[in-house]
Amino acid sequence: MKRIYLIRHCQAHGQEPDAPLTATGQDQAVQLASFLEPLAIERIVSSPFLRACQTIEPFAQRKALSVETDSRLTERVLSSVPLDDWLTPLSQSFDDLDLCLEGGESNRTAMQRGAAAIRDILAHHAEATAVVTHGGLMTLLLKHFDDRYGFAEWKALTNPDVYVLRFSSDGTQIERMWA
Repeated sequence: MKRIYLIRHCQAHGQEPDAPLTATGQDQAVQLASFLEPLAIERIVSSPFLRACQTIEPFAQRKALSVETDSRLTERVLSSVPLDDWLTPLSQSFDDLDLCLEGGESNRTAMQRGAAAIRDILAHHAEATAVVTHGGLMTLLLKHFDDRYGFAEWKALTNPDVYVLRFSSDGTQIERMWA
């Protein structure tokens, strides 16, 4: 059975690709490293965004693992123009996976690119991989494997958050591990 530990990054200063972790986020990353330590993780694949890489760095250092990056794990862009009420279209995008706002990416497109990254990760020999991403894409990956995930589950995510996806011949099991 292969396992993917799907991890949402820790608290950060904003949404830009180069937004670093806050001081609280740095503390969370150390706590996350302790949480992950007993899980026999063999490989790390992360979004290249700074906050994602900084989230997993304390764990990578403890385990002497390199952090591979994959741009398919970056956050989904809802719109390239500022939205006064961005929660409404975000909610709608979970009901209409093809909804695409100006300069944005539909949930279906983001889900497909994230799922392609997961397929490639599963093709690797590692039995347990930590995958660090962002809340929107994380929820879409969960939805890819279980259609019950959506806007409400996105709203319930924390920074950080951890789900384990267990892949076997019987299918995929999803369990939230972070409390």
